[in-house]
Amino acid sequence: MSPNGSDRSPRRPMRRKLLQAMTAGLVLATATGCTYKDFPRLGMPTPTTEEAPRILSLWQGSWAAALAVGVLVWGLIIWSAIFHRRSRTKIEVPAQTRYNMPIEALYTVVPLIIVSVLFYFTARDETKLLSLTDKKPDVTVNVVGFQWSWGFNYITPVDGVTGDAKTDKNLDAIPDRFKKDFPAAAGGVYDVGTPGTKNPQTGNPGPTLWLPKGETVRFVLTSRDVIHSFWVVPFLMKMDVIPGHTNAFQVTPNQEGTFLGKCAELCGVDHSRMLFNVKVVSPERYQQHLKDLAKKGQTGYIPAGIAQTSHEKNRETNNL
Repeated sequence: MSPNGSDRSPRRPMRRKLLQAMTAGLVLATATGCTYKDFPRLGMPTPTTEEAPRILSLWQGSWAAALAVGVLVWGLIIWSAIFHRRSRTKIEVPAQTRYNMPIEALYTVVPLIIVSVLFYFTARDETKLLSLTDKKPDVTVNVVGFQWSWGFNYITPVDGVTGDAKTDKNLDAIPDRFKKDFPAAAGGVYDVGTPGTKNPQTGNPGPTLWLPKGETVRFVLTSRDVIHSFWVVPFLMKMDVIPGHTNAFQVTPNQEGTFLGKCAELCGVDHSRMLFNVKVVSPERYQQHLKDLAKKGQTGYIPAGIAQTSHEKNRETNNL
């Protein structure tokens, strides 16, 4: 019985609040709109390239490591709160431990081990994902970012189109180390969008980049003005598009469909309108699309972007 004569335990309100908090957490966990099949991806979309599962695995591993650390920390907090709470009958100050070398060594070494393991797997996967020497591309696309849309130079031979991507003045901003893998006599075609462009099939805003299923695609990224970021959401891969510096990566799409892409770098007032679509089709349909662009007169290449600075050229020359 409490001092005021009531049989009500003072701990009951706390238990009730704890129950309410747990109920709220359960509602938040189950009201996200995700099915049980989505939970293993931990918020990531379904991968649509051969390389994306490696990225997903790194994401899941990082979450597992973070959850393990969180459970340990939460467990220690709860243990301390329960077993070191103030006694109701004793008022003396408990024994104080000022220094504990094993504990101090533990909380210094364990974080270093965690960071080292995460660094190893990140460096391993990044090296694999960014390698351009493991396999030559079947298709090369120069992605041109500009305020406030995207242009796509399809660097490939097209029937009836003359020219050579290796010597085309519009592609001078691309270093020779990328041009050496360009196909010979690639007259090429292009497509370019505006913020008001829409995909005719889906109505989604932005121009549409076409890619062939099952073929390795190399993206050569250049910018005309400021830093952008090329992100195809279900590819689980994005990379900065930097003026005066050329980036590149390659993927192999393995699922047909139309997917969303966007600029993932705050690039100015209309950054939110820098959207695009990626349409993955059969190789035959892809070749037909290139011919359709040629029939529209969209032959050759649009300007790739800002030429590289001398410092950047020297760095790349030394790394050849």
